[in-house]
Amino acid sequence: MAETAASPTAAKTAADKNLEARVSPAKQLAEAFAAGSLAGTVELSELPFLTMVGLRATAGSDTANRLAAVTGGLPASSGAVAGNGDTSVLWLGPGEFLVVAPTEAHESLGGGLIPALRDALGGDAGQVVDLSANRTTFELSGPRARGVLEKGCSLDLHPRVFKAGTAFSTEIANIPAILWKTGEDSFRIFPRASFAEFLGRWLLDAMREYASPEVP
Repeated sequence: MAETAASPTAAKTAADKNLEARVSPAKQLAEAFAAGSLAGTVELSELPFLTMVGLRATAGSDTANRLAAVTGGLPASSGAVAGNGDTSVLWLGPGEFLVVAPTEAHESLGGGLIPALRDALGGDAGQVVDLSANRTTFELSGPRARGVLEKGCSLDLHPRVFKAGTAFSTEIANIPAILWKTGEDSFRIFPRASFAEFLGRWLLDAMREYASPEVP
């Protein structure tokens, strides 16, 4: 029996073509990121096309509770991160959150996260906005990652203050970004797409001394 356009195989093929057509905001820096990284010291890469959704809902409201049921929870305080499995929710402000999920969670690739959030919102006061194209994601990791960020970030990044599993809106090299500490020596940085190349090049320059084999 011939496959139709609605078949799972045809839908997957369409999703693959959709993804292949995308160009990430820092694609032109991929080779520079690889060349400027030193395994075990400091490494920089772009994680393109993560699914990101902006949420607004009053804490404790029925709307917030329904959204939390989809995401696995909503963070309750500044810096907190909630979620379930591959889906994380970062606190941006009172009643404002950023959902971060894998690429395949996006509805253009057949994912159901965004439609589920829209359904949870219903017609009540609040907001569900697809922000996937608004930002890109840099991953900075290694024992020298904090040292790189300290050259241009106003946050106190000492581990006793900035603990793994927390995220804050800040500025890095005067560029607004969200900084999420995902592990003891790993960070995810979310700049807006229009600032991605500038911030990527700044990070490369800031890590140059640490990534050089001539520096002990």
